[in-house]
Amino acid sequence: PLRTSGNQRYIVDRNDTPFLVHGDTAWSLISGLSSEQAERYLENRRGKGFNSMIVNLIEHKFKGPKNRYGEEPFTMSGDFSTPNERYFRFADRIMERASELGIVVFLAPIYLGYRNPADDDGWIKEVLLNGLEKCRQWGRYMGKRYGKFDNLVWLMGGDRNPDEALDHVDAVVEGIKEFDSRHLFTAHVAPESSPVIEYGRGNWVTLNATYTYEVVHRKLIVDYNRQPVLPFILIESTYEGEHNCSPVQVRRQAYWSVLCGACGHFFGNRPIWLFDPGWEEAMDWRGSHDMIRLKSLFLSRPWYKLIPDQEHRVLTGGMGEFRGLDFVAAAKTEDGGTLIAYLPAARTLTVDVTK
Repeated sequence: PLRTSGNQRYIVDRNDTPFLVHGDTAWSLISGLSSEQAERYLENRRGKGFNSMIVNLIEHKFKGPKNRYGEEPFTMSGDFSTPNERYFRFADRIMERASELGIVVFLAPIYLGYRNPADDDGWIKEVLLNGLEKCRQWGRYMGKRYGKFDNLVWLMGGDRNPDEALDHVDAVVEGIKEFDSRHLFTAHVAPESSPVIEYGRGNWVTLNATYTYEVVHRKLIVDYNRQPVLPFILIESTYEGEHNCSPVQVRRQAYWSVLCGACGHFFGNRPIWLFDPGWEEAMDWRGSHDMIRLKSLFLSRPWYKLIPDQEHRVLTGGMGEFRGLDFVAAAKTEDGGTLIAYLPAARTLTVDVTK
């Protein structure tokens, strides 16, 4: 399993090799695809170098709660104490195949869902109705069943802050940890929030996450500067195919993530994340090919040693507007051996080469 580095700035694999999270968002994979479709998706992403993916273990709306074989996650709808063996047997196969292809699954076992008038995106209502003991029991079930997989990071919550469900999510984590002390825990909270703030009292967050639709590099730097230090990833920003997103927007938020101190990021695409019609063609859109180049660049250098040039001591001119989208993020290694800067738009830069 992945674990944090000694300096808490990045994560490493079983061989102590720094692990650059190069992720794709496949939220509806388990509930939305057949075995054959899942194989096509996983092979495509493996071929493009993705080493991580976000997946809902159980899905409330979107492509859920039934999977493509008509199986629901619970034999009594919404009752966490009645897991359906047939449903989870299929989820097991997805985990196993991802492992064979070298893909780490950021598994969301209790997606809470965006706040909306119906509150029907996620499991927030069921979480509260099940109560603390059934939530803890649900955690035990998952810890016992999925803690055996090496290619796992637990992803708690989902698209909202826990608020009134905080005790219940903590109970799920407590149940998981009774059977699984090996894996990292992170959380997916509301945009502009932070897992270490929203879930901090439980002291179980071992990998922080940035989720923002505002000025991405500003929020990344805030998370880089947090004390105590924790490794963090850009878990979500604008997806390709949504919000009139341009190719340069997809690129700049990805490059900003590593140059602002994150240990990787998740790329997103609609229709892929919920596997709507057209998802197979979308796997070869421009964004994923741009991500291939990003990974190739950073793996060619000691990316895990990069320190954000926050005070502009190396890049001294042409960095653009810090509050804007043309900002040039730069980072260098302490020994001065590597400097990388990303230009969202062409301009003249001034670099102090003595640094």
